[in-house]
Amino acid sequence: MNARTVDWTALRDREEEPAAEGLRERKKRLLRQQLSDTATEMFMDRGFDAVRVSEIADACGVSEKTVFNYFPTKESLVLDLGDTTLNSLRTTLTDPALSPVEAVLEILAGQLTGLTSWLAAQDDWTQATAVLRRFGMLIGSTPSLRAYQRDMTDQQIAVAAEVLAQRTEMNPDDPEPQIAAAALLALWPIQFRALRRHLNRAQTPEELREKVSADVHRAAQLIDTGLISLAPAPARPRPRSGASEKP
Repeated sequence: MNARTVDWTALRDREEEPAAEGLRERKKRLLRQQLSDTATEMFMDRGFDAVRVSEIADACGVSEKTVFNYFPTKESLVLDLGDTTLNSLRTTLTDPALSPVEAVLEILAGQLTGLTSWLAAQDDWTQATAVLRRFGMLIGSTPSLRAYQRDMTDQQIAVAAEVLAQRTEMNPDDPEPQIAAAALLALWPIQFRALRRHLNRAQTPEELREKVSADVHRAAQLIDTGLISLAPAPARPRPRSGASEKP
């Protein structure tokens, strides 16, 4: 990990960190971080399609098979935060003490804090924000990364719809949990766009976090208004024996 690359593992929710990490687990975590950091730096320097997985393996002193043991696809080397979001949706969104919007805001706030904490740890604010902008440009200019991101979003929506269906005693295929899940997951691109916009304006990590969070909460408030009505549909009364329902 260096100032040129972002430690995306820092965005993991704190409750997912192992309470007592053994030596073997620590070595695996550090190798995974090294593979992701090295790949991200090489992709940003030369372009995603110009770098082979075998080159990443050589740079880290491991075999290509080892890389794929940690990351199932080349795209996941740089976009592995989606798996963390999936796990967070399965845990935080099921919390009955939180509304669906509150749960998603908690996940997003944790990820934003992880990112701004990384920024705060860097010596050069200008250089650090430039790295984030280059990362965004890498994603935006690479069709396979954008496609992978869309596929991951579809998986996240499906998981959110399942959780919301359980919370409301509906079927995951019902329109209500489907549209609610899609609306909640739409807050992620809101946060990413806000980050890109405010990186050019904020002067400190704290200011960046406040500006991005304000944008996300504005969008969430609009969604929350609609989700107030997300509840099990009342059962229709059965007609009395011998009676027929009106068309």
